[in-house]
Amino acid sequence: MIDLPRTIEWRDGRVRLINQLLLPEKLEYIETTDWRRIAKAIKDMEIRGAPAIGVAAAFGLALYAYHNRADTLEEFMEGLREAAKVLSSTRPTAVNLFWAIRRVLEAAEKAGSVEEARRRVIEEALAIQREDEEANRKIGEYGEQLIDDGDTVITVCNAGSLATSYWGTATAPIYTALERGKRVRVFALETRPYLQGARLTAWELHRAGVEVYVVTDNSMGILAEKEKIDLAIVGADRVTRLGYVANKIGTYPLSLVSRVHNIPFYVAAPTSTIDMDAAGPEDFEIERRDPREVLYWRGVRIAPEGVSSIYYAFDITPPQLITGIITEKGIAYPPYIKTLRKVKGL
Repeated sequence: MIDLPRTIEWRDGRVRLINQLLLPEKLEYIETTDWRRIAKAIKDMEIRGAPAIGVAAAFGLALYAYHNRADTLEEFMEGLREAAKVLSSTRPTAVNLFWAIRRVLEAAEKAGSVEEARRRVIEEALAIQREDEEANRKIGEYGEQLIDDGDTVITVCNAGSLATSYWGTATAPIYTALERGKRVRVFALETRPYLQGARLTAWELHRAGVEVYVVTDNSMGILAEKEKIDLAIVGADRVTRLGYVANKIGTYPLSLVSRVHNIPFYVAAPTSTIDMDAAGPEDFEIERRDPREVLYWRGVRIAPEGVSSIYYAFDITPPQLITGIITEKGIAYPPYIKTLRKVKGL
């Protein structure tokens, strides 16, 4: 049985989450009753990963509801919407964040009293967390069928249990394969500049008993030439209705290398990550983060003084480079304009 720590939990008016900035050196939890602390954790990447920050935002609103003492429904809703606005401003690219906030607000708007609104917000947040884990388990079941005993999988960033409420998206097929007795080797691209692959993916895969190797981002080409790589599985922060995938920087180059070397390239994402309102890259924002995150490593400057950096946190992989998209409703294959509508139930 694979035993992984819970990324984020609701505990009777408190939220407990892993501080991912401290891994792998230290497994430390943040516990808070303040929704503003949740917003800070999302913005500062103490918690990250599209499904995980969706759950975190929902739990942030649940904290507001649990501890707020508004006398009127109007006052309660005004504060809830303000909290939602702040939480929405933390990260711009991952659609799960906005999807989760919208779900919670819609649940609250059906209430006829403060107490009902409070209950509805907390119940909806808990439902989002529960559904996320259930979706990840299903992604694992569908994706496991793509993995043969002895296969090598390459992945980028961390789309693992740490990026979700539990079990992960890109790692879900790997964990399910392991539980079913298959041997799987994984190449985890280090994923500069935050090193989510080296720090997080390698940490949780090793903890789960998976044979994992940390590889530099710029070695993906030579690895495809010299090593046996059977498939690539990555996560997603947003999937458009045409099949464009926004994911951590480095995903697009991996898809290009995979195409040249005939490596099947799969995206693993719950249907909550599919944005049917967006067609292509022009329909949403790609987050640009502080250049200092590239220029410094743990407080030490690694580039010359006077030199700056351009740091896009995500890139966009076009649909023609994607073999399939693994969801909890099955695997969508091209043409995505049709199959993504189907898995969304439209």
